[in-house]
Amino acid sequence: MPTLRWTTVSTPAPDTEAFVMASRLEVRSFKDVPRFFLQSLSAWKQVSRAPGAYGASLIAEPLKRTFWTLSAWEDKDALYEYARTEPHRSIMIGLRPTMKDSVFTFWRAPVAELPIPWSDARRRLAEEQARSRS
Repeated sequence: MPTLRWTTVSTPAPDTEAFVMASRLEVRSFKDVPRFFLQSLSAWKQVSRAPGAYGASLIAEPLKRTFWTLSAWEDKDALYEYARTEPHRSIMIGLRPTMKDSVFTFWRAPVAELPIPWSDARRRLAEEQARSRS
């Protein structure tokens, strides 16, 4: 399982909170996996320069056609600005037809808890997916 380990982009003041986002993204077909992975690397590079980014990680499970992202931000506005900025914006639009399922969850966490453990992120994503299906 290819993993891009947590990379710290900037170090916030120790007494602040981070806006955290986790996602689970599944593509429709195995033929979509290489393209999605390559596009995710471009978005990954963008995070390293994004204003307000604290850090990020990515797990790719190509045999399950699934990708997991975890990132921490100064605030919601910083995350949304990243999402609206190129290349992420075009990547999202271009990959939309290849997506089978996507789950996103957001929460606030003390920066002292960064990096967030993947077990916590996956639990929150499972809870969000269960809520959205009920």
